[in-house]
Amino acid sequence: MSSAWRSAFGKIWDTFPYQNAVLAFACCTYAWETYLNWRQFSRLRTKRRPKAVEEISSAEDYEKAGGYSRDKLLYSFVHDSYDLVELFITLSLNLGPKFWAFSGDLISAAGYGTNNERSPALRRCQIKILQSVLFAFLSLVASMLAEMPLSLYFEFVIEARHGFNKQTLGLFLTDKIKGIFLGTLIGIPVLSGALYIIRVAGDSFFFYVWGFMLVFQLIMVVIFPTLIQPLFNKYTPLEDGELKTKINVLAARIRFPLTKIFVVDGSKRSSHSNAYFYGFFGNKRIVLFDTLLAHSSVEEVCGVLAHEIGHWFHNHVLQGLVIIQLQMLVQFYLFNEFIHYTPLYASFGYDSQPILIGYLLFQYIFSPVNTLLNFSMNLLSRKNEFQADAYAKKLGYTDVLRTALIKLHVKNLGNLNPDSWYSAWSYSHPPLVER
Repeated sequence: MSSAWRSAFGKIWDTFPYQNAVLAFACCTYAWETYLNWRQFSRLRTKRRPKAVEEISSAEDYEKAGGYSRDKLLYSFVHDSYDLVELFITLSLNLGPKFWAFSGDLISAAGYGTNNERSPALRRCQIKILQSVLFAFLSLVASMLAEMPLSLYFEFVIEARHGFNKQTLGLFLTDKIKGIFLGTLIGIPVLSGALYIIRVAGDSFFFYVWGFMLVFQLIMVVIFPTLIQPLFNKYTPLEDGELKTKINVLAARIRFPLTKIFVVDGSKRSSHSNAYFYGFFGNKRIVLFDTLLAHSSVEEVCGVLAHEIGHWFHNHVLQGLVIIQLQMLVQFYLFNEFIHYTPLYASFGYDSQPILIGYLLFQYIFSPVNTLLNFSMNLLSRKNEFQADAYAKKLGYTDVLRTALIKLHVKNLGNLNPDSWYSAWSYSHPPLVER
């Protein structure tokens, strides 16, 4: 911690029990979210439909949606409990320091330890970066394996029970393997670059590493939909016809810089439906899920797209990007203040101060702020959704957007009886009854 922080807070923070504070906050968050889940679960057990949904949903659809939401809430309770127990085990048994030491042992066994003859060929920082990369890779694999039973249950029991899961076990496992491969392929150079910048940039590293991550994110915005997503789904240009003509007319009417329209085979994994656009500046591309086209009319699809284009008109994507960059810059600046703060490392059982470990520990103690920021972003997102709805209404799509949203919500078994507290905390999109 810098001298400025020390003079401001004295030595009280040197003996602060950071690990216990992290566990206490995790318990408080767990208790709060469990309470919200209980509030929502209680509402979903009500057999009588709210007046707001009586005209848009049958009693049968209401019960189906309630059953799906109840199952997801029970799953959420189990998942959150699992995560809390995992956190307690990881921190209480000092698994992080042991995992870090294990990564170092593997590096040494490969001939790159500090006492090996091959070590002079590599600078010390390169060895530490190599150890950090290995630690990150092993952590990724361990996390994915620990999460696997819950993921399998959600996809092949809950989603399948309610008619949504369409993927085979083979496809599910293939996706996981692809995820590990891509995470490794992309993550190694990015992590190595960030760690190297932090090591050589000195006390002002926060600005340089932020710039590095900004460039990386902008590159990913370009390559993710064009190079990475096609590895998981098939994107087919929308065939000529009434729908394509009307979409192009809509885009030309409001000068939306549309270049291509694709249909993605989302149905090979799930019957959930969606639509979105991507691209910079004058190169916007629209993606329609085949499941959306299966149960929506041409006008309803145009209504949904008018809503999505409303996000473009009001610069919501740019707004989100700016907010994320500001948050990241502030986090890197604050991390710069804690990166050499020995009591923080010692509180979690580390006898050294690796950069990657320092950042992970900083994320632990920054979690209360992140929780509030996530809640604030939910509120902003809900505001933006209403703004995009208003834009579609302005274009004359009020009725068709209304019917399209009802169909989407009913087909996706969306929550038709949301608790206000649960909704405000959990949903980035306002529920159908509010819209």
